This record gives sequence, C-alpha cells and structure tokens, in this order.
Amino acid sequence: MDLYRKVTKEVDALPNGPQIAAFFDFDGTVIYGYSATTYLREQMKRGDVSPRQLVELIKTMTQFGMGNIGFSAMMTIASQYLKGITEEDYLEFAEKLYAKHIAKLIYPESRALIEAHLRKGHTVALVTAATPYQVMPAARDLGIEHVKCTKLEIVDGKFTGAVVKPTCYGMGKVDAAEQIAEEHGVDLDKSYFYSDSDEDIQLLEFVGNARPLNPNKRLRRIARGRGWPVQDFNSRGSASVFDYVKTAATQVSMLTSFAAGLPIYALTGSMNKTRNFSTSLFADTACALTGIELDVEGEENAWANRPCVFVFNHQSQADVVILPALLRRDLAGIGKKEIGDVPILGKLMQIGGTVLIDRENAASALEAMKPLVDVLQKEGRSVCVAPEGTRSTSTTLGRFKKGAFHLAMQAGVPIVPIVIHNAIDVAPRGQYVFRSATVKVTVLPAVDTSDWQATTMNQHVDYVRDMFLEELDQMQFQISDQERKKSEARLRSLKRKEAAKKANKKKKNTKVSVKSASESSTSVSKAKPANKKSVSKKSVASTSAVPKLNGDAKRKVKAVEPKRKPRRRARKLSAVKVSARSINAADSDSSAQ
Repeated sequence: MDLYRKVTKEVDALPNGPQIAAFFDFDGTVIYGYSATTYLREQMKRGDVSPRQLVELIKTMTQFGMGNIGFSAMMTIASQYLKGITEEDYLEFAEKLYAKHIAKLIYPESRALIEAHLRKGHTVALVTAATPYQVMPAARDLGIEHVKCTKLEIVDGKFTGAVVKPTCYGMGKVDAAEQIAEEHGVDLDKSYFYSDSDEDIQLLEFVGNARPLNPNKRLRRIARGRGWPVQDFNSRGSASVFDYVKTAATQVSMLTSFAAGLPIYALTGSMNKTRNFSTSLFADTACALTGIELDVEGEENAWANRPCVFVFNHQSQADVVILPALLRRDLAGIGKKEIGDVPILGKLMQIGGTVLIDRENAASALEAMKPLVDVLQKEGRSVCVAPEGTRSTSTTLGRFKKGAFHLAMQAGVPIVPIVIHNAIDVAPRGQYVFRSATVKVTVLPAVDTSDWQATTMNQHVDYVRDMFLEELDQMQFQISDQERKKSEARLRSLKRKEAAKKANKKKKNTKVSVKSASESSTSVSKAKPANKKSVSKKSVASTSAVPKLNGDAKRKVKAVEPKRKPRRRARKLSAVKVSARSINAADSDSSAQ
C-alpha cells in the first residue's frame, strides 16, 4: 500500500520474482500481542479450560520461560486440554475468534509489507510456532499461500493431546524455510525474515536479510550489534489517554457542529443549508481532532453525477468522519433503527437527514426506502449506503445486499462507488478509539442504472462489487457466485444426508426396542401361567403333605428361607459398584480431556 511508502520503500526497490522469499513470524510481528492469550481467554469462557488446568498452563509457560522445559514439551502439556475435542468444532471456533478479536490486531504496517512483497511476486510465507488454528484465518485474509507452523495430532477427527514433531520453533523454523526454498526455487541469501523475538535468532541469521519488527529488548540489542534495520509500529495495542480524549472530543463535535448550524436555520429557514454547514464543520473538526487525513483519487467523480447513490465498503466507525469529509454537502444516509434509541445522537442523525430502518424486517426496510426516492428526485440530495450491511472485520470485501441498487434504479439515478482502502487503520470493528492515520479513498466513475431491470439485478450487483474487488486488489481471493452456490448446495446436501442418517438410526433403534419389549412381554405372559400353575400345585402339595410345624421348627424355616434374597441383593450391589467404577472412569477421562 503506497500509504506506507516509508515502511515498504526497501521492498518496492527489489527485483520481481519468486526467487526472493519473505518469511514472517506471526505473534508480535504480523499482529499485536499473542494470539494464544486470546484463544485461552475465549476457551475459558467456553469451559474448555478449567481453573485447575489454567493454573497448570501458567506453571508450564513459566517453566518454558525460565528454560526448564523445551518448546515441544510445553506445547504437549498445553495441548492436553484439547484432547477429545473435534477438529471441526475447533476450526469453526477459530474462524469466529479471528473475526471477532484477532483481525483487528493486525498491524497496518505489517499488512503493507506483506502486500508489497506479494505485488513483487515474492514467495511470502508465515513461519511461526503457533498452531494452524491461530494463523490460517489470518493467512487467508492476508493472501498468504504458504504457512509453516506447529501442528497438533488428529486421530478420527479429534485432538489426541499430542503435538506433531518436529515443531516449528528454533531450528524447526530454519528447516521450514529450507523446505519452502527447495519447493519454490528460493534464494535464501536474497530472502527476508521479519520477527519480533530473539527466539527466532537461528532463522534471522540464516537468511540474507534479517528484519526485526517491534523487537524485544534482547533482539533489539542483537540488531544494533549486527547492523540489522529495526522498525517499530505503534498503530495497535493499548490506546493512550490522549487517544480516548481525541475520540470523545470527536463525538462531542457532532453535537456542537449541529448547534452551530442553528443560526443558519434561524436566518434562512433552510434545513438543507443548515445540514450542509453543520456537515462540513463536523467533518473538518473531526479530522483535525483525530488526525485523519484523506488521500483521494478520482475526487471529480464524487461531484460529476449528483444526485446519485454513493455505495461504499464499510470497515470502520471512522467512515462517519471520512464520508462527510469527502462528500461535504447535499447528503442523506441510512442507519439501523437502533440508532434512534441513542440519546441525542439518534435525534441529531435524523435531523441531519438519516433515515433509520429495521434491517431485520425486509418489508419495513422497503417501506423506509420510499422517502429516499423523494430525497433523490425532489430534493436533489445524494444517498450514502454501505451495501455490505455491516462493518467488516478486515479489509476483505463482504457480500453486497441489493437495497442500494434497487433504490438507484427506482429513483433513476446513477451508482457511484467509493472504495475506502484502510479505514480499519483508524478504528477496526469493535474498537471505539480513533487513531491518527492517512486513509486512501478511490471514487470510481458513475455506473448508469437507466437500463437496469429487477430480473437482472444480481448481475448489476456483481458488476459493481467486481469494481471494488479490482480496486482493492482482492479479485484473486474471491470465488465466483456459481462456485459459492455449488459449495453451499453440497453443504446443504451433506447436512440433509446426515440428518436422514440420524433419523433412520433413531427409527431403527426404536423398532428394535419395541420389538424386544414385545418379545419379552410375550415370553413373560406365556411363562406366567406355567409358573403360576406349577407354583400352585407345589403349594397345594406342600400344604397337604407337610404336617403343621411347631414354634421352633417355624423359626428354623424362617431363618433358612431368606438366605436366597441376600444373594440376589449382593449381585445387584456388585453390579452397582461396577457401574459406579465405570462412571468414575468416564468422569476422570472427561476431566482429563
């Protein structure tokens, strides 16, 4: 990304071709902090890790940090709490965790370095001691094809608690780099390795170009002694008090900007002039407070075809500052209904021309769109819509909804795409503190909608979305709608087959149990008359044949007869003890898991 020319300057001057490799460590290098910490915290919430296991893990980490145990031993102990968990469930968990937490930890500067190497056609790889579940979602998001990491043993789709050796640590990283070099014709003397830790010293010394990023104290000393260039990034991590103050001031400036517009309304009686004044004032004030600067390409396209429907990719809450700063006046927006419940802010947005819709109710959404047609046709204001529907967790473009495109077609106005490249650098999703950044924005030429039809809407939406993908250089990461539909159809088919299989099995078990019950009841009913008859005959015979007993004899008989009952009870108690042992064993197994 050319916004980070200082960071990528060296890479931009390199020759093209796969003979040069760029190896990246993950934790502390590509992302801020350690992904393992995030995983551990979330797994404790899920109940995968008990408090006792947490204490054991902390002890293990401490021993590893002190050098008392090796990395493989530490990983083996740490992986025990995954024993018995299915890999499929864990993969799903990993994807959600990346989207919710880890994606926003990626350093924008590291992303720029990766993209610079990819543009040059270099062989880019993650070489990390982390597991695939920690790094694969990030690798896919960043467009990194090659990943070497520490793998966990899987048997019958479940974790065994063992680690596949050799692990990707220390000399294991050197072996991984050599393997990639052999497979792809890489010249290691011309290659790069980016890392934050002195634990990677073997691979840093092995490649021709060691590049410490955000190095720890020991690696910083080593780099200084060997003349390795060091870069430090502060775009991620804990926000300062100053960052919080700037963000709060930015939010307050929305209120003061609209208040400043009241005299305009009092003098002119024009709500549109008041909106335009307040919008421009807010945009300038907010950019000054947050340190947001815009690098705009194609700005003329933002003015050439108004009124129109502006569609933009929604990465950050910073978009509420970026769009007014770019478009300035004669605007209307669409917001979710819940914003109306926010004190002051909700009312201000409605006064400012924002139409609030219920996104969960398609019928309500269509009804809410009708006033926007009047805004476009009668008032001459343009409408800003995020067709993704919600903020993305990374720079990767999401699927587009059709509302904005139907609106443009109904109003007879063009679509103007606004591609925001890196608003996520200001504030990624889930983070409400603004950081200073230069945001690249590209305004693409208008798309005519005069000959659009509802029956061909899918093609129109795909065409506009492809414009975004090409500008963001993400086309190679996308699958076609046809492939996606086939994949979804296969998944639905597999789910139906699995459900049918379970239903048939349940039905079969029910039939077997009913049959067994009927057979046992039949045998009992057949046996009862014979037993009853034989017992009655024996009873009669005994009664008639045996003389009356005196008191001593009766006591002897009573003492002898119950002996059979304790034997039967003993067998039952024995069975109960066995069952208890089985349950205890199962409990111990599950707790170990």
